[in-house]
Amino acid sequence: MIFPMSRSLLSWLSAVLFASVCAGQNAEVPSNSSTSTEQAMSIAETGNCARAIPALRKAVRAAGISETKKKAGLAGLRCAMTHNQPYQAVEFLQVLTRDFSRDPEVLYQAVHAYSDLSIRASQDLLQAAPDSYQVHELNAESLETQGKWEEAAAEYRKILESNPQLPGIHYRLGRLLLSKPNPGPEVAEEAKKNFAEELKIDPRNAGAEYVLGELARQDSNWPEAVGHFSRAAKLDNGFAEAYLGLGISLISEKHFSEAVSPLQTAVQLEPRNPVGHYNLAIALNRSGRKDEAEREFAIHRKMQESAPSPGITSPQ
Repeated sequence: MIFPMSRSLLSWLSAVLFASVCAGQNAEVPSNSSTSTEQAMSIAETGNCARAIPALRKAVRAAGISETKKKAGLAGLRCAMTHNQPYQAVEFLQVLTRDFSRDPEVLYQAVHAYSDLSIRASQDLLQAAPDSYQVHELNAESLETQGKWEEAAAEYRKILESNPQLPGIHYRLGRLLLSKPNPGPEVAEEAKKNFAEELKIDPRNAGAEYVLGELARQDSNWPEAVGHFSRAAKLDNGFAEAYLGLGISLISEKHFSEAVSPLQTAVQLEPRNPVGHYNLAIALNRSGRKDEAEREFAIHRKMQESAPSPGITSPQ
C-alpha cells in the first residue's frame, strides 16, 4: 500500500527529520578539509557519496548564495536520496529551498525528493504498525485524492469504530461527505452530525464551526450561521473566511452596522478578495457611511475589471 504525499505528512516529515538532523550534527564525522567543493561534486558524480557528502554539507552551510552552493546542495541531495540517507537529504533540502526559493531546478528536485521521502515514510509506517489508525487515515487521504469517496469514508469509519474519541476524524469524514459530487440532503445531514460530533470531542475546531456556519448560511438560517461563524472567528482570529461569512450573514439579517467590523477584519486579512470589499461597501452604505462605502465600491470595481469574484457569494 503506497500513499501519495499530503501537505500534512510533508510538514510532519520535514520537521521531524530536520530536528533529527540538528540533534545529530554534533556527532557527525568531520569533513576532509583538503577536499574542495568542486572535488566533492566530482566525487559525487562517480557514486562515491560517502566521501563526498561531508564536504558537500560543509559547502551548503557556507554563508552567501552562489551557483556553486546550489550545485553542491543538489549534488548532496542526489547522493543522500540515492544512498537512503533521509536525514542528510532533508538538511540539503532545507538549505536549498531557503536560499534558492524561486529557482525552478531546486523546486523541481524538492518536489521529487519530498515525494520520495513521503512514500518511504508511509512504507515504514505500514511495516511498523499495519493495523494502526494512522495507516487507515493515510489510506483514506489517498483514496480521497483519487475521488474514491465511499472507500475513503469507509476508512474513516473504521478508525471511529476503534477510536471513537479521536480528534479530527469526524471532521475529516464530514468534509469528505460534502466533497462528493452533488451530495443530497441526506449526505449533508450526515456531514452536519459528524461536525457536531467533532465539536463534542474538540470544541476548539474552528473548521467544524465554519462549515456548520456555511451550511446554515446556505439554508438561510442566519441566526445559526452567525453563531457558528462567530465561534469560528473567536477560535481562529486569522480565519478570514469566518469573518466574511459572519459579515454576510449579518447583512442578510439586515444588521448592517454589526456587519461592518467583521467585514473590515476580513478585508484586512484578505485584501485581494473582491467579495469582502463588496460586502463591506454594502454594510457601510446601509449604515449611512456613504464616503467609506464608495471607496470600497471603487476597490471592488477595479478588482472586477481584472478577475471574477471568488469565495462566498453575496446575498441578494
